[in-house]
Amino acid sequence: MATYAIGDIQGCYTPLMDLLRTIDFSPSRDHLWLVGDLVNRGPDSIHVLRWAFKHQDSISLVLGNHDLHLLAVAEGFGKLSSGDTLWDILNAADGKILLDWLRMQPLMLAGEGYALVHAGLLPEWSINKALRLAEEVENELSGPNYRQFLSRLYGNKPTRWSDDLRGIDRLRMIVNVMTRMRLLTRDGELDLSFKGELPDAPAHLIPWFEAPQRRWADTPVICGHWSALGLHLSDSILAIDTGCLWGGSLTALRLADRQVFQLPCQAFRKIG
Repeated sequence: MATYAIGDIQGCYTPLMDLLRTIDFSPSRDHLWLVGDLVNRGPDSIHVLRWAFKHQDSISLVLGNHDLHLLAVAEGFGKLSSGDTLWDILNAADGKILLDWLRMQPLMLAGEGYALVHAGLLPEWSINKALRLAEEVENELSGPNYRQFLSRLYGNKPTRWSDDLRGIDRLRMIVNVMTRMRLLTRDGELDLSFKGELPDAPAHLIPWFEAPQRRWADTPVICGHWSALGLHLSDSILAIDTGCLWGGSLTALRLADRQVFQLPCQAFRKIG
């Protein structure tokens, strides 16, 4: 049995199938960790979601920002942009089944000596604390008032964590950190404006995984979200979004020995 983590798929179903054949993945033997953003911008989001639902006993996944966007739009909150490719899911006969299942998925996982989250963690959060905070969001998404939560999900504030945060400000901050964060100011404030390559980042910003006094640093964190960062492996961070959607590659990481498997992807261009 082997456990593999796979980077952002974003509706790129054919590259996913090719990569699974490359690693000789067997649902009856192996397990996958999916780093979030299963859907959107790529051509086959519905097929990726159906595949994940069918193989749910063989996968663990965390929600990414595009997955949450899908859930919000499906409930009438937020708008589809010109680059979104979610109509097939929203109009599918089995769409509600798939969306209800997706809504029950976690924001963060830990096991086998690793933590899994889509974007990142704040330096002041230990792994155990981050798991508890993620559970607060998970309870909202799986609870009876999930539509109210999704209706207030969008927004960039607050930008600084405090244990005293309450209500939607607290929940939105947790979501933004775990699904959207790339950079922090040098005094720990969340900055969501920059999406480019790390050498081009403004001097007053640092990657979240280089912030000082990281309480989570004893547990390696597997993440995605930042395709412009590319493959970034260190003792404490394993970033595996390698931009399949944009013509990069789709990456699998075998947890036992950190061996990397990659397949090139053809850039997707939306037609029409």
